[in-house]
Amino acid sequence: MGRRNKILVPEAREGLDQLKEKLVNERYGTSDKYEMAEEQGIPLSEGYNGEIKAKDAGRMGGAIGGSMVRELVKMAEQQLGQNKEQHK
Repeated sequence: MGRRNKILVPEAREGLDQLKEKLVNERYGTSDKYEMAEEQGIPLSEGYNGEIKAKDAGRMGGAIGGSMVRELVKMAEQQLGQNKEQHK
């Protein structure tokens, strides 16, 4: 199964990828998915990984995606606060 999430603004892909790499580095100290999988005890290998459980794949991707959403909300709140201050 491919990605279900579709980016509505394709130009945002690069920025989202950079945010993802930043957050993964902060959390795991590396952007290498194989190291991350090993740390979590997930049997990830190069090439096809269709045999891993959805639960294991979700543990890797879910934590990262949740962190991305929290960071994006924080950034939006900060930007809204700055805009509010500028319009006073």
